[in-house]
Amino acid sequence: MLFPAPLIRGQLIKRYKRFLADVKLDSGEEITAHCANPGAMLGLAEPGSPVWLSKSDNPKRKLKFSWELIEVDMGAGPTLVGINTGHPNALVAEAISSGLINELSGYPEMRREVKYGINSRIDILLEKDDLSRCYVEVKNVHLMREPGLAEFPDSVTTRGAKHLAELSAMVAEGHRAVMVYLVQRADAADFSLARDIDPAYGAAFDAAARAGVEALAYACELAPVGIEVSRRIHLTEGISR
Repeated sequence: MLFPAPLIRGQLIKRYKRFLADVKLDSGEEITAHCANPGAMLGLAEPGSPVWLSKSDNPKRKLKFSWELIEVDMGAGPTLVGINTGHPNALVAEAISSGLINELSGYPEMRREVKYGINSRIDILLEKDDLSRCYVEVKNVHLMREPGLAEFPDSVTTRGAKHLAELSAMVAEGHRAVMVYLVQRADAADFSLARDIDPAYGAAFDAAARAGVEALAYACELAPVGIEVSRRIHLTEGISR
């Protein structure tokens, strides 16, 4: 996924009210950017950190800038982390279409945001000519508290637990269901659940794994020009195939 234009660099002043971030651009201008991330963003909102923003020319937008990337260092050198939770679905769809996710290959039809379950929409629905289906739910991952170990979630997510239950229901109906944890950082080697942050999500994941829901974790390569899914990483939890 390429950004429409190269991102603009700055320095984070502060993130506040969840969806706002004050940034001092390299030009010296101080602006307020939209932060498209409802999570806690643990370790990813340190004042003074280098950040990269996209800029919109839409005259209807109140905030012209959107926060896209932040630079962090877990001890192995600086790395970029994607904080925009609006990108993972498109990134995974693009990777499936390009054949980068082998586990989800072989489905000639792909649809996005299809209604299913109880008042929900599946992120990606893959279909074959024989009418078999694969329901794919995508979760954005950027939490890292130990070097190399990506974790999800970074805050309590009752909605995430609901999605796991609905995926289990699809398996019970004879379909395939897959959770894809997309890690928007390149310094991850392993993925695990942050069970201490949300024990209920951990329990929901365990129930889904027993029901036959599969789980995959993939990491990304990030640059101010774009983001792409790069490699599968080790999943320490549940069922992966």
